[in-house]
Amino acid sequence: MTSPVKGKRSKPNGPAKLFVLDTNVLLHDPMCLFRFEEHDIFLPMIVLEELDGHKKGTTEVARNGRQTSRTLDALAGAQGADIGKGLKLDTTGHREAGGKLFFQTDPLDYSLPTSLPQGKADNQILGVVHALRDLYAKDGPGRARQEVVLVSKDINMRVKARALGLAADDYQNDKTLEDGDLLYSGALALPADFWTRQSKPIESWQSGSSTFYRVSGPLVPNLYINQFVYFEAPGEPSMYARVTEIRDKTAVLKTLKDYGSVKNAVWGVNTRNREQNFAMNLLMDPEVDFVTLTGTAGTGKTLMALASGLTQVLDDRRYTEIIMTRATVSVGEDIGFLPGTEEEKMGPWMGALDDNLEFLAKGDGGGAGEWGRAATNELIRSRIKIKSMNFMRGRTFLNKYVIIDEAQNLTPKQMKTLVTRAGPGTKIICMGNLAQIDTPYLTEGSSGLTFAVDKFKGWPHSGHITLARGERSRLADFASDVL
Repeated sequence: MTSPVKGKRSKPNGPAKLFVLDTNVLLHDPMCLFRFEEHDIFLPMIVLEELDGHKKGTTEVARNGRQTSRTLDALAGAQGADIGKGLKLDTTGHREAGGKLFFQTDPLDYSLPTSLPQGKADNQILGVVHALRDLYAKDGPGRARQEVVLVSKDINMRVKARALGLAADDYQNDKTLEDGDLLYSGALALPADFWTRQSKPIESWQSGSSTFYRVSGPLVPNLYINQFVYFEAPGEPSMYARVTEIRDKTAVLKTLKDYGSVKNAVWGVNTRNREQNFAMNLLMDPEVDFVTLTGTAGTGKTLMALASGLTQVLDDRRYTEIIMTRATVSVGEDIGFLPGTEEEKMGPWMGALDDNLEFLAKGDGGGAGEWGRAATNELIRSRIKIKSMNFMRGRTFLNKYVIIDEAQNLTPKQMKTLVTRAGPGTKIICMGNLAQIDTPYLTEGSSGLTFAVDKFKGWPHSGHITLARGERSRLADFASDVL
């Protein structure tokens, strides 16, 4: 199990540490007390005072503060609990916790530089860490020597701690990816000797327009259901397929439909590269309920999602309507409150929708001229509903095609709230560019989109693809590379 502190892994026989938690860690994750494995936790009295100051209100921070207070009350009020000797953290059924929780019950002597205001809460916490470090530097009566580490989400707090010679780390349990980890891309290039290294003869059969291959070999254990694989070698026929079954040491590959050809165009849109074709196969598959698309600007995420949605709503009648939403996070200064209905308020945030609808509708109407195009536009817009995320709680979508744009700005909790709205027959598409996160305190590792990609990989009714190449314009592609 990975420790919530960056870059450290808990060792069963290694020395236990004493983690001093800053208030912002408790407000960020109210269950953090149970995520430090066998290590001990220390809460300074000023942290409890700050926690009390955040308990009022309806914000996420206030709710987390109240939940933390209830947890602390349950631990302190447990039968046989002795605060002086520390509270066992495995008494609430959290098996991963094995350390103890200590409160600051006695005053601690410490001295900090005079440049740090003594009355500030952050500096009082630093003083407690300083005193504990000296106290636990050597064995004492009934106490083993421990390394004392401050855990805080506040970057400046950690910088000040290190400047004072104190150990400090960020709380990392909310991150799906550690530094240096790569996000699951959804596609894998088969090695040049893939066909010759098969441990068993390859079995193949035809079903409809697709060909199936049952393959084996050392690569199979690394595959996931609905992962795309491709074989491209000079002088040999290329193969593009999706993993549909993994059993023991064999996997079944199913060849893909080519949406790059004119006859397979989706609402007039043809795919222009390998990854786009992979994505369109996921978007058009009725057995795939959840699709995540990542990629830089101009890779076609919104256009393909809308094109496949319109085809399945208006032509195939698979879904009743398209519902589109996005996180309303400004790139620059906020423009303030917006007048009008819910859809009118969301209008300024949906410029990407308007741009792509203009492209999708410009070729329709045939010989009917402007009247035909106007009628098509009216029909399209009547089947697209724009909804705000603020009012999603408690809703259930039946037979809907839901598009969540700019999903990189969602937290894992917000992502869970949106995805769990899906009722029978609903398909959800999450799209985003992890290089353009505008939400404060979110990173590529802790984004809700990263969280969803990682947790859903391998589920038979979900799929992911990272779009690699921009197709917007040569200017946009060059800007993505050099700016």
